[in-house]
Amino acid sequence: MKHRFISIFLFLIPFLLSFPSCQPKGEQSLTEEEAIVILNKLLETVSNTDTTLVDEIIHPDCVLRYPLLPEPIRGINAYKKFIKSNANTFSEFRGKVEEVNVKGNRIWSRYSMSGINTGPLGEIPPTEKKFQVTGMGITRIVDGKIIEDETYWNVLGFFQQLGFTLSPPKVETN
Repeated sequence: MKHRFISIFLFLIPFLLSFPSCQPKGEQSLTEEEAIVILNKLLETVSNTDTTLVDEIIHPDCVLRYPLLPEPIRGINAYKKFIKSNANTFSEFRGKVEEVNVKGNRIWSRYSMSGINTGPLGEIPPTEKKFQVTGMGITRIVDGKIIEDETYWNVLGFFQQLGFTLSPPKVETN
């Protein structure tokens, strides 16, 4: 009986190994090192206004969400436009990955950003002031490229560093 079980088990191993992974195609697990390389390339594109890396790291179906933007960035061309807009708004922009955690094809990261506001923020003229903020990002990778990225950082602190103030709303009293 014991030998029969072993022979059945040995017969089944090649058969079981021939099945494809249960993980959807393109959603392979990442190592921490791979995640750091992808995130550093992402920050390099913005820091150096280098759109040559975009096709290498951004998935064509990407959706990128950032606190200052009212709508997500969708697609590679929209991301390239964002990079150029950022360069027109901030000089000496730098981003740095501070910490990374990876689970499957998702990256949770803590990063820092700094720069000088030398261009308009929409219709608001430049302040010529420096800023430095830290934030968190959740990034999903498919086929080795960023398909989804959502960041969170202290927008109020950012604007205060640029010289903005927070005023309470005017309330009508009866």
